[in-house]
Amino acid sequence: MNTETAPAPKLEVKNLDLFYGAAQALKKITFTLGRPEVSALIGPSGCGKSTFLRVFNRMNDLIPSCRIRGDVLLDGENIYGTMDVTELRSRIGMVFQKPNPFNMSIFDNLVYGKRRQGIKDKRKLSEIAEISLRKAALWDEVKDRLKKSAQSLSGGQQQRLCIARSIAMEPEIILMDEPTSALDPIATGRIEELIGELKREYSIIIVTHAMHQAARVSDRTAFFLLGELIEYGATKALFTNPRDKRTEDYISGRFG
Repeated sequence: MNTETAPAPKLEVKNLDLFYGAAQALKKITFTLGRPEVSALIGPSGCGKSTFLRVFNRMNDLIPSCRIRGDVLLDGENIYGTMDVTELRSRIGMVFQKPNPFNMSIFDNLVYGKRRQGIKDKRKLSEIAEISLRKAALWDEVKDRLKKSAQSLSGGQQQRLCIARSIAMEPEIILMDEPTSALDPIATGRIEELIGELKREYSIIIVTHAMHQAARVSDRTAFFLLGELIEYGATKALFTNPRDKRTEDYISGRFG
């Protein structure tokens, strides 16, 4: 008899409701993220995907009318309890839809967060920058121009720099909100390859409008509709044999 138990999820969401004032944006969401794995969030515009993503690093806290019910657990600890928000955001990194490098050098972008944490040693900072760039598959392209402005990079390079900047904070989870929507097909391919590499070390949640992208990069896929999580399961099964008619209608292009 096999007595091994499955490892506890990295993230666990239980009966999450989210409101903006009187309007309910998310309804009774239950969700888990393994360690490590890639989960993709799909669904039509306005269905709650990005709102849900922002639950995990408490970015919705910045919206005064937002309130949340339910539990969001990181390694079993409720992130809406006594957990320090700064600590949470160092453990859960974020990459946005449009590349947003700071208006400073490539190197300073990479070590900005660590400097804010009090690290001043130049050798240590240089090591952090190199490791992060290597993990983001960008080192060979920028190693000779680290003092140049990050704005001088191409769009795809800027997005990989933003991923490297997130990696530099040594996160456990990386959130990606449509990270390739502003990029050309070649740069998109590079980011998708990178996600495949990163999932060896990190748990990743990616919001994407491109169902082919979800199919390529994710282990599990969640389909959202009108603030509800309609179906969540293994990506291949969800795309080839969805359990819910609404999922089938969406992935077959009948709406959305």
